[in-house]
Amino acid sequence: MSLLRSVSGLRGIVGVDLVPEVVTRYAAAFGVFLLERGGRTVALARDSRASGPRFAAAAAAALSSAGADVVDLGMVPTPTVQLAVEELGLAGGIVVTASHNPAEWNALKFIGPGGRFLGRREADAFFALVDAGAVRPPGAAGSVRRDDGAVERHLGRLLALPWLDLDAVRARRFLVALDCVRGAGVAIMPALLQTLGCEVHPIHLEPDGRFPHEPEPLPEHLGDLGELVRSTGADLGMAVDPDVDRLALVDETGRPIGEDYTLAFAVRTVLARRPGPVVCNLSTSLVVDDAAAAFGAMVERTAVGEAHVVERMAARGAVVGGEGNGGVILSDVHLGRDAPVAAALVLALLAGRGEPVSAVVNSAPRYAIVKAKTAWPAAGLEAGYEELRRLVPGADEDRQDGLRLALQDRWIHVRPSGTEPVVRVIAEAGTLESARELVARGRAALGEKGR
Repeated sequence: MSLLRSVSGLRGIVGVDLVPEVVTRYAAAFGVFLLERGGRTVALARDSRASGPRFAAAAAAALSSAGADVVDLGMVPTPTVQLAVEELGLAGGIVVTASHNPAEWNALKFIGPGGRFLGRREADAFFALVDAGAVRPPGAAGSVRRDDGAVERHLGRLLALPWLDLDAVRARRFLVALDCVRGAGVAIMPALLQTLGCEVHPIHLEPDGRFPHEPEPLPEHLGDLGELVRSTGADLGMAVDPDVDRLALVDETGRPIGEDYTLAFAVRTVLARRPGPVVCNLSTSLVVDDAAAAFGAMVERTAVGEAHVVERMAARGAVVGGEGNGGVILSDVHLGRDAPVAAALVLALLAGRGEPVSAVVNSAPRYAIVKAKTAWPAAGLEAGYEELRRLVPGADEDRQDGLRLALQDRWIHVRPSGTEPVVRVIAEAGTLESARELVARGRAALGEKGR
């Protein structure tokens, strides 16, 4: 079974576990879920995956049959949908997108009032309603209408930030190489960069879901973007994932710098203008802690998943936060990961410092982070955690999400993925060799042979 349920929504392999009948059942239940809480109007959108149109049509019909009114936003980024739910005062939203997962996957992401993803308790209540067989309340079927203005409103909110010096960005006339991975980023990223005065050299702009490489914006997937940076003499390269909530960077030499630096750059931009708390997840690099420390701020960590970070940000009044996968959350725009926001904050930092990307990276302590995944251990995760404690003695322990063990200059985080049927093993240290050695301990603790 590939069907996964978590605060990241419902994900599965198309035609195996995720089929139109499943989409219909969950979308209808979501309509009932919102109606029971006094809402009625629901945003609906999708990314560029080939299965998206038929799944979106199934979801629209199901929501309407449940009595909900549907606002169809078309193919737009996930953060655009979140902002639309907030700005239009909608009850919630559904985005048909598997985000960074490979092309054979698709998913439903569920957004609640205020434009935030369902938190753990809300998600549990919703999934319980699905399992119990949601009953449509009495009343007429809902309506379906189209709204083509969501991207324009998203750009308007970002460009209206009073404290962000966009004139300085425009004055730099950055040359930016851009990889939209044939996803929904086509709908917003070129327009944003051009509005910011950039000369844009794009690749993979055809929004057909035929990803030219693995869609997760990891360093090993950004080779063609690095080549584009070198061939065009670009100041930097930017890559987004298919639903545009993550941004990865390539420096002026064509070298991917690691997606954690996106959040670190954003933190430096924001705290220089808007002091306040910072929140990120347990798997995020220490480069974010260093960025916050430069402005006297502390970083608070949460379980992995946007919903967890957003919940903590709201509770603490955090000005900026996110995840080390390139997801940046700026409270002044909306409480959701947002690659367009990240792009603007990165360019503002570079404009203010007048230095290339590589110089900004090298101006702070460097770490090596290794992100791996392995199969679910036969003996179970708790046995694996206990073995890992034995292999990494004397560490500070955090059990918010799996097990994170931290020493003074290094850490390892082992947790079950909410988006794939795997266990993630992430470690960071002062050297690549040390980080790899920690990952090897994590794999060994989980029973993986030959490591």
